[in-house]
Amino acid sequence: MASSAAAATGPSEEFRYPGNRLGLPEDGPGSAATWGGRLLALLIDWLIAGLIASVVMGQPMWAGGTGYSLMHSTVFFATTAILTGLAGGTIGHRICGLRVVPVRDRKTYTAPPGLLAGIIRALLISFLIPAVIFDRDRRGLHDLAARTVVVLR
Repeated sequence: MASSAAAATGPSEEFRYPGNRLGLPEDGPGSAATWGGRLLALLIDWLIAGLIASVVMGQPMWAGGTGYSLMHSTVFFATTAILTGLAGGTIGHRICGLRVVPVRDRKTYTAPPGLLAGIIRALLISFLIPAVIFDRDRRGLHDLAARTVVVLR
């Protein structure tokens, strides 16, 4: 009787660690990425998009302005959508040792998620709120909508 009580208080078989339900390993390559790595990758991508927008607009990032902000957002969206969809991750993901993989029927695959998934993720990340609402597998609303998960390389 004590063993069933102990089993009831521990983690269920369904959720032992983030990514377990998707068949991901607990740690190491292919495991669910940490929030710190994901946030750092996002900041790197935002900075790179700002630098590209500065070159295109011919003004420094700190000068700001409506035109610059629109260009920065456009470059961020385009680079995030294309690189995530076709290469499985952005420059920030690569630097931080992360990749984005598709999830289909609770199974992950190694191929890039595809351009449509990249566009969905980039659009929702641009709104920021979907990125801070997440499930037990560390998948934000943008990952759930695009049917992807961010894993360690």
